[in-house]
Amino acid sequence: MENIAPALLDWFYKNRRILPFRTDPSPYHVWLSEIMLQQTRVAAALPYYERFLRELPDIPALAACDPEKLHKLWEGLGYYSRVRNLQKAARIVCEQYGGDLPADYDALLALPGIGEYTAGAIASISFGLAVPAVDGNVLRVFARLYNDDGFITDPAVKRLFTARVMDHQPPDAPGDYNQALMELGALVCLPGGEPLCGQCPLADLCAGRKAGRARDLPRKAVPKARKQTEVTVILAESPEGWLLQQRPPKGLLAGLWQPLTFEDTLLEGPGAVRDALEELGLDTGDQPRPLPGAKHIFSHIEWHLHLWRVQLPAQPAPAGCVWASCQALREEYTLPGAFKACKKEMGL
Repeated sequence: MENIAPALLDWFYKNRRILPFRTDPSPYHVWLSEIMLQQTRVAAALPYYERFLRELPDIPALAACDPEKLHKLWEGLGYYSRVRNLQKAARIVCEQYGGDLPADYDALLALPGIGEYTAGAIASISFGLAVPAVDGNVLRVFARLYNDDGFITDPAVKRLFTARVMDHQPPDAPGDYNQALMELGALVCLPGGEPLCGQCPLADLCAGRKAGRARDLPRKAVPKARKQTEVTVILAESPEGWLLQQRPPKGLLAGLWQPLTFEDTLLEGPGAVRDALEELGLDTGDQPRPLPGAKHIFSHIEWHLHLWRVQLPAQPAPAGCVWASCQALREEYTLPGAFKACKKEMGL
C-alpha cells in the first residue's frame, strides 16, 4: 500500500483538537491523559485532568498523595484500579528514576498499569521514540484500510496490524503519526455506524471503502456474557450522617466507600432489612422503606441494585463503617459510580 503518512499528517495538522496534553506533551501529562482516556471520553475527562494536575502537578506529588484524596480526585471516572496503579507506578518512578518517567519503551512497559499502547504513546509523543501506539481507534482504521476481517481481539491479528502501522510510521514524527491515527479513528473513521469517508484523507487508499465493507469492520470476537448478580443496598441515616462501609483492599472497587451493601443477596421486605441491620449490631429505628431499583454494569458483571432507606437513632458505627455527613461525603469519602442512584437520595 502507498505510504499513508504524508496525507495523514497533513490532515492531522489541519484538523487536530487542541488539547492540554498536546499543548504541553510532557511525559507525566501524556501518561495521565492516556490512563484517564482508557475508559472515558475526552470531553468528560478534561475537567478531571485539569483538577488532578492542579492538586498533583508532578510525579513526586502523585507518589506522596494520601490514597483517600487520590480516590476523591478520581471520583466519577470509575475503574479505580487505574489510579491505584498510577500511584504505584509513580512511587517506583521516584525510587528508580528520580521522579521522571524513563525514556525507554521497555522500562515504561514494566510499570504497573502501563500496557503496550500507553507505553507506546508516552515513548513516541513525549520522547520521540519510533514505537507503535495501537489502540482500538488504530485497529479500526487499519482493519478498514486493508479490508481485513481478522478478529482484532486475536493477539496474532493485533501483531499483524501493529506491523502494518510501523510500516508507515515516519521515523522523524512517530508521535504525531501515532496521534494522527488515533485522531482519525476518533473523529472520522467512527465505530458503531457509518464512517465519515467523505472527510477521510485516506479514503482513496481504503480497501474496505472500495469493497463497501467499511462499516462492517473491524470484527471482534463475541464477548462473554456478564455475570448478573442481585445486590441489596441500605441507605442508613442517623443524626451523625450516612452510614458508610469500606470495601476490602482487594477486588472489585477495592478500598472505596459505599452505603451498606450486601452482594449476591436479595433482602425481601422490611423485616429482612431490619434483621440485616441488627446482625451488624445496629439498633433499628423507623421502618425501612423501599426505593426504586437501579442497575450498574461493570466490564464483567452486572449489578441489579435493590435500594432501601432507613432512619436510625444515634449510635456507634459497626466495625469497618463510619458515619459521614454530606459535607464529608463531598470532600473526603469516595462513592463509586455504581452507587449513582444512591447519591441522589443522599442529597449529593
